[in-house]
Amino acid sequence: MNDELTREDIRKMQEEIDYRVQVLRPQLIEDVQTARAFGDLSENFEYKCAKQEKNRNDARIRYLQRMIKTAKIIEDRSTEETAGLYDRVEILMENTGKKRTIQLVTTLRQDALKGLISKESPVGKAVMGRRAGDRVEAHMEDGRSFFLRILSIEKGADDGSIPIGSF
Repeated sequence: MNDELTREDIRKMQEEIDYRVQVLRPQLIEDVQTARAFGDLSENFEYKCAKQEKNRNDARIRYLQRMIKTAKIIEDRSTEETAGLYDRVEILMENTGKKRTIQLVTTLRQDALKGLISKESPVGKAVMGRRAGDRVEAHMEDGRSFFLRILSIEKGADDGSIPIGSF
């Protein structure tokens, strides 16, 4: 399955790749070489740490390159009345009676603790394309579901301020 990402997601990932390849990688290689000079590699903690950090950076570069290569570029096609990408949506969770404001984002930028909800999540799927006043059902993977009501929608746009997630 391809990840559905926006052009801005791709741009941000390419910026991170460029930084990691051009700036961070040379620094990390130098750190490995410096730590290697400390002596016996079997007991050289600095060398092991430097090597791990270099490997983490290389893994992140490969991950981002793979994401770009396999991504499906999407556009927000929501109308003025319906919830779409980067819109702020105030919802009422009927099972708890609590109101919450969420912002719908791509999976690459999700952060539930900050209210950034993926359009692929149960709540995101339930809200996308719906209107203020709609009562929708969110279906979870384990077969359970819950209802929520869309109280309001504030149209938004991708201004680039939401960072891409890391692993």
